[in-house]
Amino acid sequence: MTPAIKHYFWDVDTSQTEVTNPQWIIARLLDKGDEVAIRWVQDTFSIEEIRNTLKNSRDLSLKSASFWARIYKVPFSEVKCFQEPYRSQRATLWPY
Repeated sequence: MTPAIKHYFWDVDTSQTEVTNPQWIIARLLDKGDEVAIRWVQDTFSIEEIRNTLKNSRDLSLKSASFWARIYKVPFSEVKCFQEPYRSQRATLWPY
């Protein structure tokens, strides 16, 4: 993992060089990353891995999921965080 993106992973030991959970890494960087982080994701992971992350991640914000689904041409109906019960669960946890 490059030093330019380590600050996005404040809660884990980044000294490990292996990418053990690519979907979690991709989701976090798509949701919170800057241009450098996004370029790293695109250089490190295949388009299919990124699309699969968009389809399966429940942790993306709706705004980020909407943006990246359009960029990577993933139908909203296939994006898990847009489906029930995740939408209603999110509303009860953060009703703003």
